Amino acid sequence: MSNNEDKLKKIIAHAKEYGFVFQSSELYDGLAAAYDYGQYGVELKNNIKNYWWKSMVQYHENIVGLDAAIFMHPTTWKASGHVDAFNDPMIDNKDSKKRYRADVLVEDHIAKIEAKNEKDIEKARKRFGDAFDEAQFVATNQRIIERNAEIEGIKNRLYKAMEDDRLDDIKKLIEDLGIVCPISGSRNWTDVRQFNLMFSTEMGST
Repeated sequence: MSNNEDKLKKIIAHAKEYGFVFQSSELYDGLAAAYDYGQYGVELKNNIKNYWWKSMVQYHENIVGLDAAIFMHPTTWKASGHVDAFNDPMIDNKDSKKRYRADVLVEDHIAKIEAKNEKDIEKARKRFGDAFDEAQFVATNQRIIERNAEIEGIKNRLYKAMEDDRLDDIKKLIEDLGIVCPISGSRNWTDVRQFNLMFSTEMGST
């Protein structure tokens, strides 16, 4: 068991023991991915909500509160971007059985390349001291130029595939980049599938 997993288990055990959070319907076999707040959990949640409300609304003269209905005309959800934005390309690793957002895997890969650039920049900054010109260094350093070109190419491929809803192209990009599962370390991926994270709900008698 990894250290992070051990810490998570301890946090969960503490939260249950002291009444912060319980699995929903736990007495009746429970309901996956749903949780109930216990006596301390309710107080903690309300404190956070009240602090957020004061910070984001009451402390600003140009902001007022609104408690709108959850049920709205379908066009409202379309205009807000929820209908389109809540479709997420997901991919599973066959070895770890873990599911990931495919675009996030690619973005994490880009972040690793950017971290290499930052490392080179910091090395140069220490070497040249006050005479260091970061803009000139980025514009002339061959390794950074090549990495930035690589990043731009990856972003273009990802955004085009997302815009055209080409899930096969997203998987091909993941394979071409040699992206591995953070858990298993393998490249044994399923096809990318589109998941709609919006719940379908009906009003009135059905």
